[in-house]
Amino acid sequence: MRNRLLELRQAKGLTQSELGEDLNVSRQTIAAIEKGRYQPSLRLAFKIARYFGHTIEEIFHEDHQ
Repeated sequence: MRNRLLELRQAKGLTQSELGEDLNVSRQTIAAIEKGRYQPSLRLAFKIARYFGHTIEEIFHEDHQ
């Protein structure tokens, strides 16, 4: 699964640590999501979507390679 988390985070001028703190997760969790190494729970995906004002589908999408 691919995502736009890095792009959205950088557009807000946030560090991984700052975003993690805002979402109550670790910096490592944010890094892993950005690199596609970790798929967030549905609850966390909703939190991320609300935080950035997008739908889950606008942030997370299947990788069709």
